[in-house]
Amino acid sequence: MDVRLFIPKYRGITASRKKISPTVTAHFIENDAYFDRTGLYGNEHGDYPDNLERFAYFCRRSLESAKEIDFRPDVIHANDWQTALVPVYLKQLYANDPFFCKTKTLLTVHNLAYQGHFPARHFSQLGLDQSLFSVQGLEFHGKINLLKGGLVFSDAISTVSPNYSREIQTQEHGWGLEGVIHGRRHALRGILNGIDKTIWNPATDKMIAKRYSAAAPAGKIACKKALQRECGLKGDPQIPVFGMVSRLAQQKGIDLLIEIAEAFLSWNAQLVLLGDGDSQYKRRLAAIFHKHPGKVATRFDFDTELAHRIYAGSDFFLMPSLFEPCGLGQLIGLAYGTLPIVRRTGGLADTIVDVSHGARGNGLVFEKSQTQNLLEVMDRAITLFADEKRFKALRKTAMKLDFSWEHSAKEYAEYYRKIAKGAMK
Repeated sequence: MDVRLFIPKYRGITASRKKISPTVTAHFIENDAYFDRTGLYGNEHGDYPDNLERFAYFCRRSLESAKEIDFRPDVIHANDWQTALVPVYLKQLYANDPFFCKTKTLLTVHNLAYQGHFPARHFSQLGLDQSLFSVQGLEFHGKINLLKGGLVFSDAISTVSPNYSREIQTQEHGWGLEGVIHGRRHALRGILNGIDKTIWNPATDKMIAKRYSAAAPAGKIACKKALQRECGLKGDPQIPVFGMVSRLAQQKGIDLLIEIAEAFLSWNAQLVLLGDGDSQYKRRLAAIFHKHPGKVATRFDFDTELAHRIYAGSDFFLMPSLFEPCGLGQLIGLAYGTLPIVRRTGGLADTIVDVSHGARGNGLVFEKSQTQNLLEVMDRAITLFADEKRFKALRKTAMKLDFSWEHSAKEYAEYYRKIAKGAMK
């Protein structure tokens, strides 16, 4: 496939285009007033107030750029609210343009909680007819909702896991758009994200203490010892290490972890947490760290190298998310033989099978987002860790699983062909 990526030329990008591979080229949309900023969507004060104008410009300019380079796409794959105006513009402003007469659109929702809401008074900035500010169009509780517009006007919709595609049709996970999505369910598909095995592979990872694989797993012990030493934890391989790399946000179940911390840390176990986000969580986690030296390590940062070492050196990987469209942490954990502990939601439910299910088991799963449920599953993890033979067998099974992009890419290719043929309802 001939693929062109259209991306804002954010600060730090110096090229106007870049050849990624023989069939993939990135084109960077320039406008320093909009994109040469410290953050992508906002700064320490919040979202940029002109985000509507910024991304409306990006969508229109991307379409015009395709015409300028004479690239006639069969399918335009838009992602999230920032590009959700592309399907709207194609159906409204470019409806009679012969250049795009055969072009279809796919909109992928990566997290329905983020929809692109803006005040109604700014609708004129979109360059659309005022009639589209309606219940059937982009209006949502008196505001502009860009994602809703994309969902209504795109030819097809996808999201990042099969289970999440079902969840977002419910009131619990639909964020007010469940009716719109359910109405378009025949054009909706869930395709799992994958991980890049050239980056996340313990057999080739240069950031960890010692490389290892399912066939030669001994290096994982060295990685665990190195992590314990780096984090100031007791250097004992017989103590299970629970790792977590996460945004510090309510969605990620941080409240649950904090609430069970005292009970969990009364056991013979260790916790390593890396992440950044909500200041209240940082304060509460720091207090736990200071109260339990040698058992807890926290780093409030986005540190890629430390993340690799946590995946490699931990025995279990925590993802107690309240909701999780797909999740990558559990997939990376599997690749590194670090058994995931997850709540059954979204993509976590699609990828992790509880060890109680025999040969298919690859992690530990709990159902409800309640402290007792998380504490119970962590207790089960410690019991499992004590059964050395079984634990090693599960670790080996996990590392042999393949959640790379190879499978997902084939699904997308098949879906693109179907969309291009107009085979969507």
